[in-house]
Amino acid sequence: MPDVTAELMFEVLKSIQARLVQVDGKIDEMKQEILALRTSQNAARQDVTSVFQEIAGVHATLVRHEGRLDRIERRLELNEAPVR
Repeated sequence: MPDVTAELMFEVLKSIQARLVQVDGKIDEMKQEILALRTSQNAARQDVTSVFQEIAGVHATLVRHEGRLDRIERRLELNEAPVR
């Protein structure tokens, strides 16, 4: 077994330190990607919420118009006669 010298230990520690720097860089990249995904997800959530609110507004308008149309039909006596 070779003798372990201070120089050999120093070389091993330098290579470990270099690999840790690479790992830290990769972790930073992954953090940035996760942040970008979160931002994208929040934007999509806001878009879906906006679409839902728009549909709810259209639905409310249709319900209002349906009520008005029913009143007009009653006034004009345009109600369908029951089938016998």
